[in-house]
Amino acid sequence: MSRVQTITIGPGDGDQRLDRWLKRLFPQLTHGRIEKMCRKGELRVDGGRVKASTRLEVGQTVRIPPIPTGEAPKPKPGIKVSASDERMMRDSVIWQDDHIIAINKPPGLPTQGGSKQEKHVDGLSVVFQGDLPDKPRLVHRLDKDTSGVLLLARSREAAKGLTAAIQHKQTRKIYWALVAGVPTPYLGEIRFGLVKADGHGRGGEGEKMHCIHPREVENTPGAKRALTQYATLYRVANRAAWVAMEPITGRTHQLRAHMAEIGHPIIGDGKYGGSGQENLGDGWGAQLGGVISKKLHLHARQMEFQHPMTKQIITVTAPLPEHMASSWDTLGWEESYASDDPFEALR
Repeated sequence: MSRVQTITIGPGDGDQRLDRWLKRLFPQLTHGRIEKMCRKGELRVDGGRVKASTRLEVGQTVRIPPIPTGEAPKPKPGIKVSASDERMMRDSVIWQDDHIIAINKPPGLPTQGGSKQEKHVDGLSVVFQGDLPDKPRLVHRLDKDTSGVLLLARSREAAKGLTAAIQHKQTRKIYWALVAGVPTPYLGEIRFGLVKADGHGRGGEGEKMHCIHPREVENTPGAKRALTQYATLYRVANRAAWVAMEPITGRTHQLRAHMAEIGHPIIGDGKYGGSGQENLGDGWGAQLGGVISKKLHLHARQMEFQHPMTKQIITVTAPLPEHMASSWDTLGWEESYASDDPFEALR
């Protein structure tokens, strides 16, 4: 049996639940035992009674009553990462410091695990753990087939700051896409609301976002407002265009659904643009044919954010993935052709 202890929450341990913090120190404790200590007032934070779900902050003091010294449960086996996957993850790093890692997520790699998804960024991020108590944390997501800038936080404080900045729209994300046809006007906004339609699979697989008129959002259950700014940078006759997009809101599949709704689906997007190559009067199909890849041509090109620890403004840029770089080369475009801020005229 241990003695009564008073522990001060140090850097790296803030913004986590009391029960999870305590179980890291005393793996033998059950959740029921922690709840009982809270109910009896034996477990206190800054002298006050707390719940097991109370979130701790750096500098707070935690009073811990005597804890039975039992045999701790065997730790779960660590995540095994192949040499090729470790190399892939390390090669994807485009910016990092002691608090944040920015990677250029490859297309086809899920951000998180899901139905039949055993390999994903969240699991593979263990390669960056090193001597840290936990692996880096995701603070936002990209669709499986979307490539580009993805941030990982190396500490709870960094994760909290980045998550809050994203939620309060204090970051900027610029995406590049190759779309069917040429959007006009060349610079504009898309304001269609979005509502989720259930998929056909047993687990809801294949779910899709449907666009609705802004006037119908309030009257449509589950609908959310969405706003996308777009800029047409270069075009190939009337067949295809290089488009930059900035999602002002962050809805599921927002960019893909919005571009398809205005008749210019992103190339390779079978879910929202179909597989055709012709404009049948109600929008183009999402394939160009020839040597242009059938993979999704959507890339998170740039992200700008205030560093949660240093307060500096950081801008991270991700080079195009191989299949998009090949399409750009085929169409005679170079990444350097794009301006630093294609939406300057809208500000």
